[in-house]
Amino acid sequence: MAIKTILCIEDDRFIGEMYVRSLKKAGYEVDWMVDGNDGLVAARNKPYDLILLDVMLPELRGTEILDALRSDEHNFIPNSRVIVMTNFEQDDESRMAMEYRADAYLIKAEITPRKLLDIISKLDKIPSAGN
Repeated sequence: MAIKTILCIEDDRFIGEMYVRSLKKAGYEVDWMVDGNDGLVAARNKPYDLILLDVMLPELRGTEILDALRSDEHNFIPNSRVIVMTNFEQDDESRMAMEYRADAYLIKAEITPRKLLDIISKLDKIPSAGN
């Protein structure tokens, strides 16, 4: 399944605008939410091919959103890929828990818009963690 629709849940305005602009220029349909509650509602109410999920968000943390969308009991987003993005190194246990439910885990400081587009292109070619 080709990635066409993307939900970006990112509270940093500069980073969010940079990602959205780059993704739209590359031909993706992008919705952007700046807090965790709105992001969770959007993810549950519209099918997205990919969710870019920041860890540190107002209202709900990215880990809480990921747990609500993909738990051991339920996967509410079976056709969506998830890329967890953070500026902070997580402890190994937290990172492993997120990686288990996500398709990729990235440190934002290391990701340029071009690298993000390359990662999305590669994700298109491998099976989803949610399946």
